[in-house]
This record gives sequence, structure tokens and C-alpha cells, in this order.
Amino acid sequence: MRDGALPVRHGLEVGGAPRRTGCSRRRFLGLAAVASAPLIVPARALGRGGTVAPSERIVMGGIGVGPRARAILPNFLWFSDVQWVAVADCRRSRLESAKRVVDEQYGTTDCAMYSDFRELLARPDIDAVLVATGNRWHATMSMLAARAGKDVYCEKPVTLTIEEGRRLVDTCRRLGTIYQAGTQRRATASYRFARDVVRSGRIGRLQRIEMQVWAGPTVPHARPAPVPEGFDYDQWLGPVPWRPYVPARVEGHGWMCFWDTSDGVHVDMGVHYTDQMQWTLGRDESGPIEFEASDLEWPDPAVHMSETAIRGVFRCRYADGIEGVMYQRGAFPDRYLRYVGDEGWIQVDDHTNTVTAHPASLLRLRRPGGPGWADAGDHIRDFLDGVRTRRPPACHPEVAHRAQTIALAMTISARLGRRLRWDPVHEMFHDEIADRFLRREARTPWTA
Repeated sequence: MRDGALPVRHGLEVGGAPRRTGCSRRRFLGLAAVASAPLIVPARALGRGGTVAPSERIVMGGIGVGPRARAILPNFLWFSDVQWVAVADCRRSRLESAKRVVDEQYGTTDCAMYSDFRELLARPDIDAVLVATGNRWHATMSMLAARAGKDVYCEKPVTLTIEEGRRLVDTCRRLGTIYQAGTQRRATASYRFARDVVRSGRIGRLQRIEMQVWAGPTVPHARPAPVPEGFDYDQWLGPVPWRPYVPARVEGHGWMCFWDTSDGVHVDMGVHYTDQMQWTLGRDESGPIEFEASDLEWPDPAVHMSETAIRGVFRCRYADGIEGVMYQRGAFPDRYLRYVGDEGWIQVDDHTNTVTAHPASLLRLRRPGGPGWADAGDHIRDFLDGVRTRRPPACHPEVAHRAQTIALAMTISARLGRRLRWDPVHEMFHDEIADRFLRREARTPWTA
């Protein structure tokens, strides 16, 4: 929203939701299925036909514009009250690819590219940012953006330590930042239906929530190599300790297998399900009191340089006895979330969006249609409405932090190889060794 129209941040006008265009979002996203390909959209879908005046648009930039950012960028572009003006990334090739996507939508060459994200954050005309960097940067980047006066839509997992999650909450609260975590399944019809079935008591008293993610990858030992041209590796590392550039450790999803840059699959993907568990139980500002991991399979250090678990079972228990069980096993399409009660169960297959239940008669209650998890548009709309109204969106910092805490506490239990008690009020284990895992030192100057 440009100067001279709606004032930025707290002074934004509050009114009805911005009008959408005549084409549906699903039809639009169908045109944009391949994010790197040219996206051809009618001018009216982007507000150029007078739908939303340029002065009233939410001006946005993207920080970290790799595959995930380009997958959801069409969802932002579809809304006529958004104007995308800049992208930042430490890789030149990704910058150029993202700029092409934006420019081809607007029919201009105006999208600015920044190899240093700080230049993007310094722009006074930008109201909000998409943070879709690697996991190691999410919390730090979100706090830096908040301090620069930007609202934030951040991909998950939102933090790599529990302590930085609490700092994120405090920072956004102090500055009045509108923040939405990218755990978009709260806006997914299948998960909403499952939640409503559980909350209405139709499977009886809830006993257990089962979650499954896929088995983690491994990375064989490899030698360092020269940093590729056009890649600012120091900025890529950001707040984590410096290490020589090893392609297998950095490229693809290799970084997901190391404690410095990730915590493994059950944290990266599992936070979607711990978020659902918290939401369904109505405990967004609390959490379990006990954690334990078992059946763990770790990489063989003689063969692999990776560190995070390949397989395992991660458990948590709430004060009232309800248990959460996360299985890390199987293949990517095998992931699911199941609620088990004393009179039945209901399950969402995450890959296909299929809902199954016992008794099967529960399925007659479901209305057909609705967005699947791959369509983040409604979740993004919730964020954009928050930017305009200053009302917290569904996955605001406290919600995101509490869901993330569960996955991170599961990891700490696994790394220590023992059961841990957790105090969700003071956010401590009250265990000298376990509490050391609550925080880590950030590498200067990449701190927040």
C-alpha cells in the first residue's frame, strides 16, 4: 500500500474483503502449475482493470525464492489487492527465475532483485514479506522483518529452537506485527471436517492422535568443493556455524539432515500435524507435559555424514492423558493424521486428501469439495485480511510456536535417549542437560 493512500501497518483501513476477480483461484493455479513456466493471467485478475487501485494494494516482497516460494507465489498473485515488487535470494539463478514469474504476471520488468535481503527490508514501500528461506533462517528472518516494520508470512518450521520461538512471539507482540505461519492445513476442508467430527464427540472420548511422516534421507560422506558462482554461501548459512561448502550437505534437501540447518523430517513436516493436534484440542497456548522417543534408527557415521533420525516413534502426552504419536517411516505418499477415540476414529490421508473413518457413516456428514492442502490460497487470504484489519490470523506466532515446540521437544528427547517432562507454562524441562537444547548461539552478524 503506497504512501499517500492507506497508511502502513497500524493505520490500515478496515473494510470488506478485497474483491476477487471473475476467475476462480483453482483455475488460476491450474495455469500456474509449473512455477518456473510463464504464467499468463488476465490483467483484471491482477487489479489492472480498476479492481483495486494501486494505492490500496498490499505491497509485498519475497525473501528466499526457491521451489517452495515459487509454488505458493501464484496464490499471492491471484489476489488483486497484492502488488509484488521485489525478491531477495542468495542465489542469482533463483532471483532471476522468481523475477520472471512476477514480471510476466504484471507485463512489466519492474520486479527488483536483491542478493542481500537487507536491501529489500530497507524499502519503506513494502508492507509485508514472504519468508521462504531454508529452516535455519525462518525465525531470525521473521524477527528482522518485523523490526523493519514488515508483516510476515513465514514458511514452516518457524523455528529451530524453542527459545527463538518465544522471542519471535515476543517480538511480533511488541511491534504489532501481523504474522502467519505456513501451516496451511487449518484452511483445508478435509482437516476442518476431521476436527469438527472430533470436537462434536462423534468418535467418543479422544484417546490418541496418530501422525505419520516419511522416513528421513541420508547423506553420504563427501568432500568440500568451490562455492558456485552467483551463490552467496555465507548468507545462505546465516545464523548457523560456518562450515566448508559441501554440495551434498547444501543442495536439494541435504541440509534437512543436519542439526545446524534442520531437525529432520519429523520436525520439518511433523509441525503440520502437531499444529492440527493443538487446534483440535483447543490448546493453542499450552501443550503436552511429557515426551519420549523410541525405535530410533540413526545414520551410520561410517557411511553417512548426516545426523538426523531416519526412522523413529515420537510420543507426547497431555496432562489429561491424551497421547500424540508421530511415526517417521515409510514413503512420502504414506503420511496421514488419525484421531482415535473410544467409539471410533477418523483419518486424513495427507497425500490424497482422502478422509476415512470408523464407523464409515461419519463420512456422510462431510460436504463435498473445498481446498486441499496444496492450495494455500485461503490461508494466504487470512494473512492478507490480517494485514488490513490488524487482527491476528489463524497461525499467529503463539500458535506457531506452541506447535513447533512439540516437534522440537520430541527431537530433544530422541537426542538424549530418554523420557522428558515438560513445563508448558515456563517452557522448560527443569532438567539441566535437556534445557541446554532450548537455545543456540547465532553466528554474527546474522542475528536478530
